Parts: sequence; C-alpha cells; structure tokens
Amino acid sequence: MAQTEEDLLVQLAWLYYVANLNQEEIAARVGVSRFKINRLLARARETGIVRISIDHATVATLELGEAIARRFGLIECIVTPATGPLGDPASEEAAARRAVGIAAAAFLTRRLEEAERLVVGLAWGRTIAALVEAMPSLRKAEARFVSLMGSLSRTARTNPFDCVQALAQRCGGEAYLLPAPFIADSKADYDVIMSQKLVQESLALARQSDLIVASFGDASENSFISTHDLVHREEIEQLTRDGAVADMLGKFFDRDGRIVDSPLNARTPGIGAEDMRAREIVLLGAGRSKGEALAALLRSGLVTRLIVDGDLAEEVAARA
Repeated sequence: MAQTEEDLLVQLAWLYYVANLNQEEIAARVGVSRFKINRLLARARETGIVRISIDHATVATLELGEAIARRFGLIECIVTPATGPLGDPASEEAAARRAVGIAAAAFLTRRLEEAERLVVGLAWGRTIAALVEAMPSLRKAEARFVSLMGSLSRTARTNPFDCVQALAQRCGGEAYLLPAPFIADSKADYDVIMSQKLVQESLALARQSDLIVASFGDASENSFISTHDLVHREEIEQLTRDGAVADMLGKFFDRDGRIVDSPLNARTPGIGAEDMRAREIVLLGAGRSKGEALAALLRSGLVTRLIVDGDLAEEVAARA
C-alpha cells in the first residue's frame, strides 16, 4: 500500500519528536531531503498532527496567579509567562491567545481525563479557537460539549458551531449547538427564538454543564462584536453611555461587575446570570488591552477560575 502524505508526516514527527533523531538522521533513514523534512515538520504542526504543550509554571507566574486568585476569590488562576512588547499590538495579542489556548487545553484535558462524564459549556471567540487548536486528541465518547451563545452570521474559526464541533471531534464526544443568532433583531424575535424546542433543549443541557469555558471582550468600537458587525456602532455608543466595559456569554457588564441595564442584554439568546452563578466558569483572557474588562468581570463574582497571559495578569493586578 502506498504511503500517504499524512503517513509520512506522522512518521517524520515520531522520528523527530519521540525518537529524538535529528533531521540529517531522518533524511538518511527515510530518503527525504533535510529541506523537505523541515517543511513537512512545519506542516505536521500546522495540521495538528503535532501539538505543543508548554509547562509554563514559574515562581513569578505562580505568585501572580495566587495574588489574583486571593484578590478576586477565585479557586485558581493560571498565568502564562509574559511576552512583553513585540512591536506590534496584533502580534502581541496573537501570541497571548496562543499561550492561553495551550494552557487552557492542558487544563481541559486534565478535567476530561479525571471525570467519567463531563458536560462542557463553550462560548466562542478567538481565545476559545486557540484552545480548540491546541487540544490534543482524546478518547472521551461520554463527553458532551454544548454551545452557550448564538452563531455568527459568517463562517469563521471563532464561530461557536465550529468550535463545539471541532472540540467534540477531538475527544470523540458529542456536540450540541444553540440554533440561534448571537443577537436577535428585537425583543419579540428573542422571545420567539427562546420558545423554540431545539433552543430550549440546548439551554437545558447548558444549565447542566459541569464547567463553562468562556472568553470575553470589551465594549468598545474595537471589540470583536463591533468589528464583526454583531452590534451596530450606535449600540456600542449606547452601551458605553450605559457604563458597559465588558461582555461575557452575551451579557454586558459595568466596571463593578454588574450587568448593565441595556436592551441588548434582553436580545442575546443564551443562559442568564443566575445560570452562570450556579456553574463553574473558567474564563480565558488574552491581550493586555483588556485589563479594565477583565477586572470588571472578576468583580462580578461569576468567575471561578481564570487562565490568563502574563501581560494581562499584570494589568489586572495593577487594577486590583
């Protein structure tokens, strides 16, 4: 039987990362040039055949995590090493998301391996997508993953449907989708959506989640929900006037961690604040620009555990 490219990628990855052969030794054994081996190893990482996990715990990150956990009453705060300035804000945030994604994947893997059965509620966003990308393959057929928020209007890696399905596929578990938009056009549309049988079934499972993995955004014109046209500019401006500085799981919060009195909070299908309070919420945070938003959410008392990049953790600690 002819060897497929995937077979070759797996063979090269095993020889390099497990057998500890160098590229010259692999070239002699497999009959492939060193240049091609280097390219194929990169391909193995890009396609997920090779997944990198980093043991990030240092004295500094442990102390910072403990300080944040004590200040905000968290069970746990996992801090990845700070990257510091990279000269480009977009590159800094991308690096932060990758670091938090790797740490979150390691955390979720442990929880899945420890539990006989686990129901995981999942938000969406770029940091959640980084978690999915870093997640290794597991055999947990009894695991269930349910989306907690409505969908985007376009296909994207951050779409909740894609994140939930990809995570379930990695674990051999089941995916449950919330068949709704992220935000309804009106309160009347919201009521109709929430009355649908499939929506009620998904939310019933969401309320049984053993843990919720969430990310968050700020309530500004540069936020994900604004740049992806999920809310209009006028609505963002009104949210700012209402005192909103952060959003999590489709709800908007002020600086003190209180849900703001905004019509938008009554148009986002999903679980409510009381449902959140009854569940274990693991919040993922990446990007130093989100310091104010993260501090606000930690003041809400809804967050149980935090996984955060070092630069953002330092920002939050300074605001505590």
